[in-house]
This record gives sequence, structure tokens and C-alpha cells, in this order.
Amino acid sequence: MRDRREMPGLNTASVADISFTLLILFLVVTSIDTEKGIRRRLPPSVPDKQQNMDQEVAARNVMRIRLLSDNTLTIDGDAAAFSDIKPRVMRFVENPANADDLPEKVLSNIPLLGYLPVTEKHVIQLTAERDADYQSWFSVQNEIVAAYAQLRDDFTQKHFGLHYTACSDRQKEAARACYPQRVAEEYIRQKGGGL
Repeated sequence: MRDRREMPGLNTASVADISFTLLILFLVVTSIDTEKGIRRRLPPSVPDKQQNMDQEVAARNVMRIRLLSDNTLTIDGDAAAFSDIKPRVMRFVENPANADDLPEKVLSNIPLLGYLPVTEKHVIQLTAERDADYQSWFSVQNEIVAAYAQLRDDFTQKHFGLHYTACSDRQKEAARACYPQRVAEEYIRQKGGGL
């Protein structure tokens, strides 16, 4: 009689190792899209007593940028192109000639430099109609941010001889104090309407 031999089974001990190796390789080489956004610092919380107080802003201190539902743009009521935003914001925020129709300058104590005239009360009011597309909204935001970045870079080159990105934290703080980013955003449903 023949001796029955059992067929040897497959060795599957290394299958788990290979599976985990492939999983790790897949995770390492796969690019995962991350959400992109605009960095904003939220304003500090206001005590309850002050929340109900209306803050009045002089008309000369406000620049009104409006993005319409057809993705056209107005600045202070006049039709404008997206390329107009950066130079107009820079002129508005800096007010180099201390013009009466631009934000008023006040002496402010700037770190490392002492008292300098700055337009610390300026506000850029950005209004967008709900039907405007996101790309146009981000284009407006990018132009505003680019204007502040250019002003701060010019400031640090003039006072410290360095580009803004190469400055120390204190030097960057001085540039931000001289050109504080003050943007108020609002969304509306239709022309002339509110939320």
C-alpha cells in the first residue's frame, strides 16, 4: 500500500508583510490635496459692554471694494479692473501726501523706530454678492494681501535695509504696526440688498 503524503500548504506568513509594505508605499507616494485658503487672524474678543457700541468710521478712512454677481468690480463706486486693486490699496493705506480724501494719519509708536505718522484707522470694506464666483473672490483677496506685503517690504527695505521675509520678528512687528491689515468682509444676496 502506498504511503499517503499530504500536500504541503502555501506559506502565507509573508503576505501580511508585503501588504503593509505596499500600503506604506502607496501612502508615501500618493499626493493628497489639502484645502487651500486665506490665512486670517480673527479679531480679539470684545467685552460684552463694548459689543453693543457702534463704531463710527470717518468716510475718508473707508475704501469700498465690491465684487458684483457678474464678477465685475467697483472701487468706491467706480468700475475697476482686478489689476487696479493693488496700486489703489497701496495708495489708500499709505496716503503718502496726507491727502484729505484718503485716511487720516496719526502719530503712532512703532517698535524700534519711535513715533511715525500712519493710517491706523483705515478700513478696506470688501463686499461680495453671493453669485460671484470663488476664483474672483480669491483674486480680490490676493491683490489686497499683495498690496500690504509690498508696503511692508518697502518699509523694511527703507528702515532696516532688508526684505520683509529676511527681517527679525521685531522688525516685522514694526512693519505690521505701520501697515496694519484692516479688512472688513461682507456678503450680500443681491444688488443693494442685504443678507
